[in-house]
Amino acid sequence: MKDISSKTIYFLIVAIALLGFINSPTALILGFAYAIIFNNPFKEYSHKAIHYFLKISVVGLGFGMFIKETLETSKEGLTLTIYSIILTVTIGLLLTRLFKIDVKLGHLITSGTAICGGSAIAAISPVIKAKSKTISIALGIVFLLNSIALFVFPAVGHFLHLTQEQFGLWCAIAIHDTSSVVGAALGYGEEALRIATTVKLSRTLWIIPLSIFSMFLFKTKGERIKIPYFIFLFMLAIIINSYHILPEATTNFIVLMSKRLLLLTLFLVGSTISIKDLKSTGTKPIILALTLWVCISIFSLVYILN
Repeated sequence: MKDISSKTIYFLIVAIALLGFINSPTALILGFAYAIIFNNPFKEYSHKAIHYFLKISVVGLGFGMFIKETLETSKEGLTLTIYSIILTVTIGLLLTRLFKIDVKLGHLITSGTAICGGSAIAAISPVIKAKSKTISIALGIVFLLNSIALFVFPAVGHFLHLTQEQFGLWCAIAIHDTSSVVGAALGYGEEALRIATTVKLSRTLWIIPLSIFSMFLFKTKGERIKIPYFIFLFMLAIIINSYHILPEATTNFIVLMSKRLLLLTLFLVGSTISIKDLKSTGTKPIILALTLWVCISIFSLVYILN
């Protein structure tokens, strides 16, 4: 009976998210609460769904953007992106040695903080031949900080009276995962959402040089580098919208459904966070991740404001 009830509630929340009755933080909280109360019966499927739904959502958001604005936004965020990645990787390498953390775990946490959270960890882990437990710990810590960011960043943005442009850029640089970047910007405003999505995706391409750097750092050879191909679909969507190939009503509907699919994705992210896994992690990896996150958040915010 309990199993039937848990599945019924699960699909009820899925429906509520797709109908747009909740916002980003609520979707994440519902997922987290569900995982604690019912021990997600669809955890394995949820991980796979997050992977695909996030990409579909991001590509769909491209139908609400235009080429000229996108190129200008990418150019504005390029310098800050380069500085932030170099700073994060440097501090991460130093702190991993200082805290005497497993080198591969430290590198995965650093990579996730430097570029795009779970996507970077998934891309770098086969390159450095990380074990599944190491990957799980890194993902768990990053997902935890992503959850916190979804609440903290909008609050700080409003407190500091950040403009849409400033907040969108800050989110893209300082929040790990694309899902939480878009989720935080979603409630701040349309312009913040556009900038955050564009800068974050251009930042995702840095997975390629970081993978090559990781090969040399860990002296691994013959491992395949994962290229985030969905970014090219995102660019195609922008081109289609810029040249009005599809009717405006159609593109507006695609963008609307993409935002709702993102809410569902955030619920799934929350439902896969494991308290048990986080407890078994220990304090040092969490301190490393938190220190890196605070450093990149403060650095990028000061850079943007000045």
